[in-house]
Amino acid sequence: MKQDKIIGAILLLVALSAISGLGLITVFIFREGVPIILRLGARQFFLSTDWEPSLGKFGILSMIGGSLAVTVGAAAIGVVFSLGLAIVLTQFSPPGLSAALKPLIELLAGIPSVVYGFVGVVTLVPLIRHTLGGPGLSVLAASIVLGIMILPTITSIAIDALQAVSPTYLEGSIALGATRWQTVTMVILRAARSGIVAAVILGMGRAIGETMAVIMVAGNALEVPHSLLDPVRTLTSNIALEMGYASGAHRQALFATGVTLFVIITLLNIAALGFSRRRPARSRVG
Repeated sequence: MKQDKIIGAILLLVALSAISGLGLITVFIFREGVPIILRLGARQFFLSTDWEPSLGKFGILSMIGGSLAVTVGAAAIGVVFSLGLAIVLTQFSPPGLSAALKPLIELLAGIPSVVYGFVGVVTLVPLIRHTLGGPGLSVLAASIVLGIMILPTITSIAIDALQAVSPTYLEGSIALGATRWQTVTMVILRAARSGIVAAVILGMGRAIGETMAVIMVAGNALEVPHSLLDPVRTLTSNIALEMGYASGAHRQALFATGVTLFVIITLLNIAALGFSRRRPARSRVG
């Protein structure tokens, strides 16, 4: 019993240390970033497109727009392929094939982001430039690269959500005369909806927090995108590009950008957690 208490205390200490580290990071970021938001005003900081640190102008609206455009584009691309893979592996593939392919898909998450960015610069950017026009470095290029990068995250969680659906759903639907595809689309997907939505939200959080690959393929232009072929700069790219030489109010504004990103990702994670805890939706075949 004494040994169990010691082990329990050690594990509790480790858990508290992780939480304390996160808390310290949060306090540090907010302490550095919030004062300049209060000084400039939320309207000027969040709703202005003027980012000129040398003139004391710190508006991040163009970067918020760029981050949202790239993230939505990545989700649109990643969800289609991820959900398709999850359905095929769980509903239409032999168990042995599914068990072999899932680890291979998850290996994509281990590839460094700079590799994705390099491949995008070398192959994807020239392809977009020559076929669709524009500079090539664009929302579209960043969306495709990020869509591939979030594929393992969404696929893995979606597979777990689909596998968690009770086999009685499938058996009951087939017994009522539904085809396998009708069962998947009208019963299985509805029952796993909360887990799938959580997977998509977590994938979006992964995409909006990506830095290196986006720096390499997005173009880093300080403008609100009006087309998929427009270059953009995201919140993470702005921090990475300018933190090395920033000082004073400029440095505080970059921390405030980090606060904005922190809040967005936190809200996405809370939403994903909320969806993942919901009960499976009732389904019907008709």
